[in-house]
Amino acid sequence: MAKSTISKKELSPKQAEQLLMILKNRFEKNMNRHRDLERSKIQAKLEKNPEKLWSLNEMERTEWEPDVVAYDKKTGEYAFFDCSTETPKGRRSICYDGAALEARKLNKPASSAIDMATAMGIEILTKEQYLFLQELGQFDTKTSSRLQTPTEMRKHGGALFADHRYHHTFFYHNGADSYYAARGFRGALEV
Repeated sequence: MAKSTISKKELSPKQAEQLLMILKNRFEKNMNRHRDLERSKIQAKLEKNPEKLWSLNEMERTEWEPDVVAYDKKTGEYAFFDCSTETPKGRRSICYDGAALEARKLNKPASSAIDMATAMGIEILTKEQYLFLQELGQFDTKTSSRLQTPTEMRKHGGALFADHRYHHTFFYHNGADSYYAARGFRGALEV
């Protein structure tokens, strides 16, 4: 029996075509997120980076509606963020990282935000990225998202999260091992 030529972190041609169509439709529907960007250049870059396309598919598979939101002229990279209005259920009820998950003695959640993001090949949004996202729309008006946490805060057992209420973005902290039914995380991917 012949081995598959598709690696674990690469989409089949049909899957890639389907994802590119989803991304194209989302791009056209949400022009306010990327007014000065050309979709054809973004698609060409994605087609040259199958591992990044796989990561975007993981974001899409977990209902996060990834969309391109910025272009860095210095690096030549496009930034994709999770743009789902609320945190999908598939990424909720998780600790901040693996150490926090291991520290829980009772009622351990299935995973952690950092572990899930790493497995998907993405990173959790920073505080600055989250603020930028909120300029593009209103996200997390009923849910909240874990954010990259400064090392010093994490050393003391804490973790950051944020949400958007009353037309304002709020940042909070709590124990890294805590988890809630309405708290997940948002990811970023540079291509």
